[in-house]
Amino acid sequence: MRILLLDGHPDEGRLSSHLLNCYREALPSAHTLENVAVRDLSFSPNLRFGYRQRIEWESDLLSLAGKLDECDHLVVAFPMWWGSEPAGLNGLLDRLLLPGFAFAYHVKDPWWDRLLAGRSADVIITMDTPPLYLRYAWGNPIVRRWDKQVLGFCGFKPLRFLTCGPVKQGGVEKRLAKWERQMATHARSIQQRSPEKKVLRLRSFLDRSES
Repeated sequence: MRILLLDGHPDEGRLSSHLLNCYREALPSAHTLENVAVRDLSFSPNLRFGYRQRIEWESDLLSLAGKLDECDHLVVAFPMWWGSEPAGLNGLLDRLLLPGFAFAYHVKDPWWDRLLAGRSADVIITMDTPPLYLRYAWGNPIVRRWDKQVLGFCGFKPLRFLTCGPVKQGGVEKRLAKWERQMATHARSIQQRSPEKKVLRLRSFLDRSES
């Protein structure tokens, strides 16, 4: 499998990065790995014109689009701030997951094609909020959004989520060993279970954009 590991923390050496490293170290050697940190990419996170006018991808985004297109499995890790992912990662979603590449709306009905089908993903979210409180008091909004309105919307399936918290008030010290074991378990158990065949989309998307 070709695996893309995406670090969404804007700072290096943080918990989400450490957990992503644990995941990577537990992967079987037969897999092909690509490692990308959003903080190292040079791009504007502002989708200035929405979908009315396309902004050309910067070289870093074009490179990442190629890695996403070719991957069989995506692993993304980030902290939850104000109920969402950090601004840089949010901007990356806006700029990268474009119609014609990640999805395509139908002309005559309200549905859409999930153009990144055939790929699976693990999403690792660190947070101050206790995961049970996030789930039962607030309804797991960040998990539901990434599941239904981000990766699932584009066709990633199956999706697994690991919510790691709370990290404050000694939470990391109490739970780090457990989270590290979870990373290793998930890494060793990944497999492509989607019944849909992966189709490479980038070349045709770029060709249409240039025409």
